[in-house]
Amino acid sequence: MEEEKVVVVKQGNGMGVAGFVLALLGLILCWVPILNWILWILGLVFSIIGMFKPKKGLAIAGLVISCLYILLLTVFASIILAAL
Repeated sequence: MEEEKVVVVKQGNGMGVAGFVLALLGLILCWVPILNWILWILGLVFSIIGMFKPKKGLAIAGLVISCLYILLLTVFASIILAAL
């Protein structure tokens, strides 16, 4: 008698994970002039795409990090403009 094997495929949210990692790298590498913008924009785009797929946890985290980045950028820009 042959045994049947059941294979369970777990599907994740690759776009959400990519968005989270890129947004986090953009925030960590904020001192690199061009690279941080590229990483942040890609992280934001992938996080938004990941929001339309199941398992949204890391996509939400990527969006939060991207929003924090925008907030920090706005605060720093206003401080620099106020100093001029």
